[in-house]
Amino acid sequence: MSLLEAGRTCWRTAPAGRVKILVDGQDYYAALAAALRAARRSVSLLGWSFDPRAQLTPGSDEPDEVGRLLIELATRDPAVDVRLLVWRSALPISATQDFFPHRAKSWFRGSPVRFELDATVPLGACHHQKVVVIDDALAFVGGADVALGRWDSHAHLDADPRRLGPDGDLGPRHEVMAMVDGPAAAALGDLFRRRWRLAVGEIPDAPEGAPAAAWPPGLAPDIEGAGLGVARTLPGWRERESTQEIAALTLEAIASATSLIYLENQYFTWPLAVEALAARLAEPDGPEVVLVCTARSPSYFDRLTMDRARSTALWRLTSSDVFGRFHALAPYAAGGTAIIAHAKVMAVDDRLLRISSANLNNRSHGFDTECELAVEAESGAARAAVAAVRDRLAGHWIGQPGVEVAEMRRLTGSLAHGLWALDGGRRLRPLGADRLGLFGEFVADFHIGDPTEVGDSWRPWRRREKLIDEARSFREARG
Repeated sequence: MSLLEAGRTCWRTAPAGRVKILVDGQDYYAALAAALRAARRSVSLLGWSFDPRAQLTPGSDEPDEVGRLLIELATRDPAVDVRLLVWRSALPISATQDFFPHRAKSWFRGSPVRFELDATVPLGACHHQKVVVIDDALAFVGGADVALGRWDSHAHLDADPRRLGPDGDLGPRHEVMAMVDGPAAAALGDLFRRRWRLAVGEIPDAPEGAPAAAWPPGLAPDIEGAGLGVARTLPGWRERESTQEIAALTLEAIASATSLIYLENQYFTWPLAVEALAARLAEPDGPEVVLVCTARSPSYFDRLTMDRARSTALWRLTSSDVFGRFHALAPYAAGGTAIIAHAKVMAVDDRLLRISSANLNNRSHGFDTECELAVEAESGAARAAVAAVRDRLAGHWIGQPGVEVAEMRRLTGSLAHGLWALDGGRRLRPLGADRLGLFGEFVADFHIGDPTEVGDSWRPWRRREKLIDEARSFREARG
C-alpha cells in the first residue's frame, strides 16, 4: 500500500523520473551551475536565504558568483525568464547574513532578473522552501539555500579556504538536495508559480514547448522507476487553510517501518514524531532508529531553544529504548571540529526516501512553509537504489563508501553498529541529553521559539497544552 496519497501525505504524485541525490554543497552547486547554463526557457528559485555573491565552484579561476551567472544568462538570452522569490527575513536574521537577501535587490536592479522578497507568512513564521526549477524540466529541492556558508566538500575538512566568507572560514557543513526531472519537476514549477502569484500578484506563464534536455551531462541518476511525490507545509493564515502533508507523511512513514529509520536533521524537537518513534522502539520487533544531528547548534538562539527541547526528546527516546535500537549521533570532522548537519533526510527501510526543507521541529510541520521530494520504491531495483543512497549518506560521515557500510550493516545486523565498527566513534559520536536547569526545563516544556501554528505563535502556554493533548491522543490511539 503506497504511503504517497495525494491530498493527504503529499500534494501531488508524479510518474517515475530520474532522481539524483546531491550530497553537500560541492555536488549541489556544481550541478546547479551546469543546469543554469543549459536553461532555455525559465529559471525559478525559492529560498529562505539568497546571496548573489555565493560561488558555485569555489576554488576555480572562473568568476562564478551565482548573481553574475543569472544576470549573464538573462541578458544573453531574453527568452529565458529568470525569477527569484526569497523570504523577506526578519532584520535580526538578515543582519547575521550581511543583510542579505535584502541587499540582493540592488544587485539585480536594472537587469532582466526579477528578484522579489516574500513576506506573505504570519508574523514570526518564515518561507523555508528551497527549490530551483529549470525550464519546468529539471528541479532541485531539499535543505540547501544558495548563499554564503552553504558550500562544503564531502571531506568536511576542519579548515578549508574554499569556505571563506566575509568573516573567515564558515566551518564544515552538510547539505543534501534531490535533483529530479519529468513531471515532478513540472509540479515544482507550478509550486513556484503559485507562490509568485501570492507574493507578487501576477501569474507567470509556464514554459512553452517541449521540455529541454536539462539534465546535466555526466551525472548518472541514483534512482529510476520509483514513485515520486511532492509534499508541503503551509500555515493556516488569513483565508488559507493549513497544509500539513509533510507531518502526515512523517507519521505514516514511522508507523510503516519494519527494520530501519535513518534520519539526518538540523533539529529534533517535534513531540509527535518523538512519541511515534518511542512507540516503535517499545515494540520487541520494531525498527532500529539512527539519528544524525549537529552536536551543538551554531547560533545562540538555537542553543537556547532548540537544543534544550532536543535534550527532552533524546531523554524520552532513550527511556523508551528497552531493546537498544535507538542511536543518536553527532558528526565531527577528522580533526574534531563539529559539522553542522543541516540536511533534512529520512530513509525508511529501503522503501521510502525523503529529501526535504523541513526540520524535525514544530514549526516545520505547521507554521513555516516547507517542501520536499518523497521517493517511494516498489520494484527490487528501485529498493536497492534507495538502500544504496541511504548507505552512501551514512558512510559519507566517516569517509567510507556505501558498499562498506552495507557490508558491515549486514555483518552486525545494525546500521549504527556497522558505522561504529568502521569508525570507532571518532567522527560519529554518541549524542545524549543534556541536564537542564529550571530555565532550560521551562524553555523545553513550552517549546520557546518553536510554534506549531499561528494560534500559538505568541502564546506558549497554548502551545504546551496542544502538544500535551496531541501526545496523549496519539498514545490513546495506539492503545
